[in-house]
Amino acid sequence: MIKAAVFSDTHGNNFPMLEAARAANADVLIHLGDHDRDAQLLRQALPDTPLYSVCGNCDYAPLSPAAMTIDLGPVKAFLTHGHLYNVSPWHMDSLVYAAEEQGATLALFGHTHKAAWTELGGVTLINPGTAGRGAVLTWALVTIFDNGAISCEFHELK
Repeated sequence: MIKAAVFSDTHGNNFPMLEAARAANADVLIHLGDHDRDAQLLRQALPDTPLYSVCGNCDYAPLSPAAMTIDLGPVKAFLTHGHLYNVSPWHMDSLVYAAEEQGATLALFGHTHKAAWTELGGVTLINPGTAGRGAVLTWALVTIFDNGAISCEFHELK
């Protein structure tokens, strides 16, 4: 079993993200852009926890790639901010196709600032919401079980 703490759209609101990441005691940390440099603070605060990060549409001179595919135990995950795939609560097709092209059955993305967990075309789509700007600040704890099952819990940031 692998637990991943997933954050997106931090926009420089780092203290709540760092506090949640420490408390999560996750096996992996994931930052999905909009402020890509905030991911570096996660790396510094929790240097022994693997960190994967991608950049978003508000990242100028980014340190991270726009997308990547990683293995989370038995599940291949496609990570992206989402803006390059025009994600919205009503449009996920391009993201699903991109994940499928990479052989991924899980797509983690941000950009919309709305937490969401759904399945489309055989791909599980999870957006942790926004950890930086919005009425409700959230992050996601994604659990990948040894049999490939995926679970997600959304948590509010304080």
